[in-house]
Amino acid sequence: MAFRIARHERPFTIDAIVILPEHLHAIWTLPPGDSDFSGRWRRIKAHFTHRLIAVGTPVQRHRNGEYALWQRRFWEHTIRNEQDFERHVDYVHFNPVKHGLVSRACDWPYSSFHVYVRRGLLPADWAGDVNEARMDFGERRG
Repeated sequence: MAFRIARHERPFTIDAIVILPEHLHAIWTLPPGDSDFSGRWRRIKAHFTHRLIAVGTPVQRHRNGEYALWQRRFWEHTIRNEQDFERHVDYVHFNPVKHGLVSRACDWPYSSFHVYVRRGLLPADWAGDVNEARMDFGERRG
């Protein structure tokens, strides 16, 4: 609901998303001339937090009074081209496998992966039982 409300207030398109137990990844397209990712994240976090509190979920606070639910920052990357877009979409969809939550991307229900499959953009068995070392998402290697 938080995303829906934020998108109504400040439109953007969700190109890919995955929600994991302790973090999420999303690729958005904002309207031309608009680069306010921060304002949108702020609204999503606020709506989500207030809804949790409204239904009685205890949410801890930091010493400064801020809710201890969200990290303060987010990582922003401007997509350079179609190949960069595809690599980031693959990264988003492979994340539950990377974190050991499932062995196949299709087994994680909280992902736009399933939308990509329904639209015929990815096969249902994409990255199924794949060795992570063979998946290259352009990440820096340690």
